[in-house]
Amino acid sequence: MLVDSIHELHVVNPYAELPSAFYTELSPQPLTRPRLLHANPQAAQLLGLTEDALKSKSFLDVFAGNAPLPGGRTLASVYSGHQFGVWAGQLGDGRAHLLGEIQGPSGNWEVQLKGSGLTPYSRMGDGRAVIRSSVREYLASEAMAGLGIPTTRALAIVVGDDPVRRETIERAAIVTRLSPSFVRFGTFEHFIQQPHYLQQLLDYVVDRYYPHLREPRADGKDVHLSLRLLDEVMLRSAQLVADWQTAGFCHGVMNTDNMSILGLTLDYGPYGFMDTFQIGHICNHTDVHGRYAWNAQPSVMHWNLFRLANTFVALGVEADDLRDTLQGFEQYFLDAFHGNLVKKFGWSSWREGDEVLVDDWWRLLHIQQADFTLSFRRLAHALERPEPWLELFNDPDAAAQWLERYRHRIQEDAGPDEERIAAMLAANPLYVLRNHLAEIAIRAAEQDDPSEIETLLTLLRDPYTERAGYESYAGPAPDWAQGLSVSCSS
Repeated sequence: MLVDSIHELHVVNPYAELPSAFYTELSPQPLTRPRLLHANPQAAQLLGLTEDALKSKSFLDVFAGNAPLPGGRTLASVYSGHQFGVWAGQLGDGRAHLLGEIQGPSGNWEVQLKGSGLTPYSRMGDGRAVIRSSVREYLASEAMAGLGIPTTRALAIVVGDDPVRRETIERAAIVTRLSPSFVRFGTFEHFIQQPHYLQQLLDYVVDRYYPHLREPRADGKDVHLSLRLLDEVMLRSAQLVADWQTAGFCHGVMNTDNMSILGLTLDYGPYGFMDTFQIGHICNHTDVHGRYAWNAQPSVMHWNLFRLANTFVALGVEADDLRDTLQGFEQYFLDAFHGNLVKKFGWSSWREGDEVLVDDWWRLLHIQQADFTLSFRRLAHALERPEPWLELFNDPDAAAQWLERYRHRIQEDAGPDEERIAAMLAANPLYVLRNHLAEIAIRAAEQDDPSEIETLLTLLRDPYTERAGYESYAGPAPDWAQGLSVSCSS
């Protein structure tokens, strides 16, 4: 049953019950003249709230940082991490406040404000987020949910009049994020020199999110629990990055402090969905060496898992056992990657030799600079109507040669064309959150106009179904968008 007021929600605070070494309790810094730019009814339902609840003053007060979540204990979490491959030491929620955890109709959700002011972990930051970055995170999390990719969710954006200096002076905003947990690889890294707290964190994560990993023992000791957790996190992380690769998604800043212990897409900053395909595409112009390029994401995820595994040495786990466990990453990734491609190419299963055709597919898209999303989408009908697909390529003859090889591969499955086409359209989105679409929504939002946000959410919640009148949202990026770039300030 949904409720009409946040005062009727069932709020608990399990993270606040951990020792104070894990966080600092403090209040957010409210915005000046806060206004609700947009609230997400689908995310509200996860918490058990009706649409009417989103219009209340109490809702605005809480998610503008003016009032605590009723029953919640507000805190900022501490963690550490490797940033761009370099140990950065202590980090933490430098502009985020965890309000509490809501027991919703279909699970528990931690509720966090992002952009809600200074904390002890802000370092040189100002504790704020801007409209630009808040809209990007709000849209991205819902776009990923629509694609079926594990992700945090977004509940609301509140804007204010406070000036914030980035590359230019922008206006402040707070985005409310939802997740079953915001624990990161970097949370474990933070306590690597404090085994007592590290054990408490391990027990907290396992008992709350992976209770099936426990094996009862008479002596209460289970040194292999860490290995089982590592294997489970590795599986989820491998599947996640496989989903990113086959959606053309680049995270942009895969630091260990941005990696979820639950295998969720976390911390949307300088992300990007590819327009024209480039195998080494870099979406974050801060990433000058291309550490987090599209083709590097699987190996970076594996590297990050090594950093997580390293923390378990402090709990008495043998390094050789950890290395043996981590060797399973490649197979986990390939199984998920190939499984996704089977759906996207309309095959019944992955067969020996398919890797050659797929490698040539990526090579074709790279050389021809074809649109990632539309190349997959139009391939569904390309055997019957090749022209719309061929026009995506600078050299249609080269594309036609690959298409003929693809035709022979399809014939090996011998299934009905209608079923294949329907399955491919259900696996290849028409609408993705291209940078220029996000930019249009941002420019409107900076004028307190949420209409483009609403339009995009409508399309991105079901990105596989074509809608008449929205052709411009499904096309390649326009010429004016070629100069758009995002960075860590995004």
